[in-house]
Amino acid sequence: MAVLILLFIGIYPYAVYPLLVWILGFVVRKPVRRDDALRTVTVVISAYNEEESIAETIRNKLDQDYPATHLNVLVVSDSSEDRTDEIVRNIAAGTDRVSFFRQSPRQGKTAALNTAVSQTDAEIIVFSDANSVYEPGAIKELVSRFGDPSVGYVTGCLQYAEGEAGAVSGGSGAFMRYENLLRTLETKIGSIVGVDGGIDAVRSCLYRDMRADQLPDFVLPLTVARAGYRVVYEPGAISNETSLSSARQEFRMRVRVTTRAFWALLEHADLLNVYRHGLFSWQFLSHKWLRYVSIVPLGLAWLLAVWSARDSALAATVALGGLLGIGLAGLAGVSPVLRERLSICRFCLYFLLLNVAQLFAMVNIVRGERFVTWRPRVG
Repeated sequence: MAVLILLFIGIYPYAVYPLLVWILGFVVRKPVRRDDALRTVTVVISAYNEEESIAETIRNKLDQDYPATHLNVLVVSDSSEDRTDEIVRNIAAGTDRVSFFRQSPRQGKTAALNTAVSQTDAEIIVFSDANSVYEPGAIKELVSRFGDPSVGYVTGCLQYAEGEAGAVSGGSGAFMRYENLLRTLETKIGSIVGVDGGIDAVRSCLYRDMRADQLPDFVLPLTVARAGYRVVYEPGAISNETSLSSARQEFRMRVRVTTRAFWALLEHADLLNVYRHGLFSWQFLSHKWLRYVSIVPLGLAWLLAVWSARDSALAATVALGGLLGIGLAGLAGVSPVLRERLSICRFCLYFLLLNVAQLFAMVNIVRGERFVTWRPRVG
């Protein structure tokens, strides 16, 4: 019985919670109004050593299907050491739609965003990663959702271009498709809990400066939700990025992001108060808290199943299932052929990577470690 309870707690945020949200969507319906009103927009891009992608990213935003008179780009370089500053300055010299600031000394992405937002009076702030390439109508789709006065924050659809030989390529793409489906379901009942970060928009009046160690695409949406506004998903606003090809790179990134997310969870624990925040409290608990600690019940369930395998057919089944999943993840890590042909191998590898990253992040929390700066994603 203990094995079943622990197993249920572990899989609840991944399987049971989405099912419950889907069912609830037939009872609680909160459509999002949209309009075609023109709102002034500033696209904010924080960059650190992005010489390979920054020019394409800026031009991609300038070429959006949105009136040029209402759309500007602001780039903050976090003391880049390559040609990023030079490239952006050259582009800015040829158009008054691009502004550039250099943050020195290096203070991290969150401080860069604080600096950028303080320099604009646009109605809507769009956050783009330095390697995010938007579909032509992405910004128009994001902005249209603000036709609903209850909406304060909108996130778009991130799609990964999967590399052929990457150990985690495919797994990350599948996970993102799963997240986008869950966000679609959550939007129908009110607000979503997780956002993309690389294609987000917020009403500028709702932006609040954050500490340099805080994770902006985690903390800001929660701040907007706490203020009583909805955070919603717009599937028509599409951004394309290249997934990381190295399991080691993906793991390091996940540890860093999860560590910062844990700090945010602790600092926003008041959102678990169901009397004040209603349905969103349940979503916050299910989608974030229970998912980020799922490695604990899943790991304990498997260890207990291994211990009890001789005495229980159920425990033996769980123990063998866990071994099979670890084995498939291992095969995906060492065999490009199996990784390419068997999606289950890619899924097991990525799921294991996410959960082990949780353990390392928990250790970081105990040690009091925080992350401020970042390195560019490498596809």
